[in-house]
Amino acid sequence: MIDRIDALLAEARQELSGARDEQQIEAARVKYLGKSGSLSGLRKSLGSVPAAERPRLGKLVTDAIAQFETLLEEARQSIGRREMDKELNREKLDVTLPGRTRRRGHRHPVSQAMDDIVGIFARLGFHVADGPEIEWDLYNFEMLGFPPDHPARDMQDTFFLDPGSQPPPPPGSPPTKGAMQQLLLRTHTSPVQVRAMLAQKPPIRIICPGKVYRSDSDPTHTPMFHQVECLHVEEGISMAHMRGTLDAFAKAFFGPTIQTRLRPSYFPFTEPSAEVDISHPLCGGKGCKLCKGSGWLEVLGAGMVNPDVLAGVGYDPERITGYAFGAGIDRLAMLRHDLDDLRTLFENDVRFLEQL
Repeated sequence: MIDRIDALLAEARQELSGARDEQQIEAARVKYLGKSGSLSGLRKSLGSVPAAERPRLGKLVTDAIAQFETLLEEARQSIGRREMDKELNREKLDVTLPGRTRRRGHRHPVSQAMDDIVGIFARLGFHVADGPEIEWDLYNFEMLGFPPDHPARDMQDTFFLDPGSQPPPPPGSPPTKGAMQQLLLRTHTSPVQVRAMLAQKPPIRIICPGKVYRSDSDPTHTPMFHQVECLHVEEGISMAHMRGTLDAFAKAFFGPTIQTRLRPSYFPFTEPSAEVDISHPLCGGKGCKLCKGSGWLEVLGAGMVNPDVLAGVGYDPERITGYAFGAGIDRLAMLRHDLDDLRTLFENDVRFLEQL
């Protein structure tokens, strides 16, 4: 039996060394360890061996089966390595080839315009002030000189909040009635200026960028848009300071060849007030279809802070003066990129945004 065991192990070793796939290994396992396998048969034949020899021969058979199982595992690992090598050779990489460029996004044109505006005014000595987007009528309209019957207070222009869900009026507010107790989505960032003047004494040099809301939607208006306002208040401020600041901003944002002009206008919170135009960046002020032949584009409103507004925040309008102006950041981005529909900035079409 010992010779038989040695012969079977030698035969199995040769078979397994020549196996090329898992099927051949499985066939060898069945041949030697299956129900009628050669090594399995040796275990069954131990019953015919003399009792004195049975323990020794039984151990030899058990060891032989263990050796065969080791040979099986080695054969499987060998085939696995060969398959892996074959797969690696098939998918061989040329490490000298340039890597694939990952597609990356970039800043939205409105965000880029806002960052540029903040940077320009920071260089002019202004700092950023912020305020809530859900605002009191007191700060949004009343303290800025909007009369109770002003069209801006209409439901068609302003998003008012449900009065039943509103908290108490802000601390320190005077006894209020009607609209002054109303909460709304701010229609401009001017309330930030009021809050800043109530919180500190002159001099004040701030810009107030942020989201504002109006009930309006067409190619040049959206219900939500971005606005930036500038406020400079201290002794001795005049229209000349405002004009110089506006001119410096326009040249820094649109280019050094841009010209500006002021046209008389009206705003409740400034007196005198003006509309600010810039020479069209594309035609250079010569006149074209986009500027309707005038050579000028309206970009923002400006003016000297109304003395009533200054008095309302506790300043002496005989001693303190200041200017303020505001612009739609989205409109500035439109003009910078020569767009004809404001809504395209908010449709988030990557194909369009990648062109800007």
